[in-house]
Amino acid sequence: MQIKISQIKNIVRALRMPFLSASLLPFIFGSLIERHSFNVKGFILGLCAAIATHLSANLINDYADSKSGADWQDQRFYGLFGGSKLIQEKVFSEGFYLRLAMSFALLSAISVVLLALVLKTLSVVGFYLVIIFLSWSYSFGPLRFSYRRLGEVFIFLLFGPCLVMGGYFIQTRIFPDAKSFILSLPLGLLTTAILFSNEVPDFEDDRKAGKQTWVSLSGTHQAYKLYFLLVFLAFGAIAASVLLGFIKTIALLSFIFLIPAFKAMKTLKMFHAQKDKLLESSRLTIVLQAMVGIVLIGSVLL
Repeated sequence: MQIKISQIKNIVRALRMPFLSASLLPFIFGSLIERHSFNVKGFILGLCAAIATHLSANLINDYADSKSGADWQDQRFYGLFGGSKLIQEKVFSEGFYLRLAMSFALLSAISVVLLALVLKTLSVVGFYLVIIFLSWSYSFGPLRFSYRRLGEVFIFLLFGPCLVMGGYFIQTRIFPDAKSFILSLPLGLLTTAILFSNEVPDFEDDRKAGKQTWVSLSGTHQAYKLYFLLVFLAFGAIAASVLLGFIKTIALLSFIFLIPAFKAMKTLKMFHAQKDKLLESSRLTIVLQAMVGIVLIGSVLL
């Protein structure tokens, strides 16, 4: 039994489960923006597709970063950044990660095919093919966006507009849509902030492996400024959504979570070269995205 529990813990670690809120909350939010008639089957299948695609992307990212050497620079497991390190610890092989990534991609594809049958439209299949291609191309294959200072752009698109507008489309059949796009901006930007805060402690290891992130534009000592910009734009988008009447005024309660945002920014500024200290900024940013997501969901439910 002890061995089985250990295996389960390692699988959870490989999947990077704590980051699932980054995909769950935007999809749920998008699905609830308009609630005149709620398609339960569509919601469940869409949620399954979103989760499976996210987990597949997590796995292929570890596989690709192991292949490139990025995750071999510092083989310590930090939990929130630097990868799962299970390949480096020889718990799982690169081949295991690749096979599991393909399995979750297949699961997401099955969910999307069933979703297409429920919605009676093939357009969702087309959207899905673009999304799975981009999510894998983040770190894998010839494009490898995360190695070309483009990873942040595609994380924003995938975890903002794609998820929020995807959930919205399943319920309304409306795409493209200005309202759902603007409402997708806060969570897309805050998820990008999670990525960026994780890139700061990884900067030197990434640089040695030829991986260029936005931190290479500012250096670790100035990274807090780019972090502030992402957070500022996210809360600006919330304020704009309220002013435009796209969401209720209660959404402004999310501004209380500027407190952990400023704490994270202070940590990035003061301890930009200390990995152990930077666990705090990563943790605070995950909490920030999750809490803002919950407030936004609450504001469309009330």
